[in-house]
Amino acid sequence: MITANDLKTKGIACVEESLADKTEDIITVRGKECYVVMKIEQYHYLREMELEAALHEARRDMASSQFSKDTVDQHVDDIFNK
Repeated sequence: MITANDLKTKGIACVEESLADKTEDIITVRGKECYVVMKIEQYHYLREMELEAALHEARRDMASSQFSKDTVDQHVDDIFNK
């Protein structure tokens, strides 16, 4: 883990050192886990997985006819009037 104080005193070198042998780490502030830093490759990988999951969900919804052909306004009205 990286402390906020280490980050303040050592700067980006602290992050680079921490990520030398792993893809992500946690930054703590006053002993509490607050932030995550990661290598850009890991970020891109996670974004790709997120998009893959959304695509899978959309395909599943299409296959089970769980979608609407209404306009956005009609769809929103339908959601709030249930």
